[in-house]
Amino acid sequence: MTFKIYTKTGDKGETSLIGGVRVPKYHLRIESYGTIDELNSYIGLVKDSLPLSHALATLNEIQDRLFTIGSLLASDPEKSKMKIPDLHQSDIELLEFEMDKMDAELPELKSFILPGGHTVASYCHIARCVCRRAERLVVHLSNETEVPEIVQIYLNRLSDYLFILSRKIIYDFKASEIEWKPRM
Repeated sequence: MTFKIYTKTGDKGETSLIGGVRVPKYHLRIESYGTIDELNSYIGLVKDSLPLSHALATLNEIQDRLFTIGSLLASDPEKSKMKIPDLHQSDIELLEFEMDKMDAELPELKSFILPGGHTVASYCHIARCVCRRAERLVVHLSNETEVPEIVQIYLNRLSDYLFILSRKIIYDFKASEIEWKPRM
């Protein structure tokens, strides 16, 4: 028997959560993990655009953690009996460690910077914005139902990591950051 990717069970605008509960495809929980999936795709683009470097190992870890977050969000906390992977404080600490390491090599940030300066840095900024949107959706979802607090914390830290990574890419490629110069 072959496995088919299409099931036809969502043809009427509903989908199943882990645990079997059916919800509309516009449900906040679906929007939340769908945005995590979008973020993961953008991180794949960042990763595929970088030359071999240490960041690739970290980005692989991040993509794995995003699948974990997607699993947590796709699961009905009251109905699912499945064992779901979880996040750990060490996942957040890895992001903080990597940010501190990159930041130690970077020039001091003296103003806001505009996204751009190098294609891969721009991809990081897109991923950062999607991450912030995912975080907002998760915060909203957590006001309606149980969401592990560590998910919010991880996404908050991840958006910071993506910002620092964009700066590191600019630095490594000897490109120039574009400072925002507000009109006064």
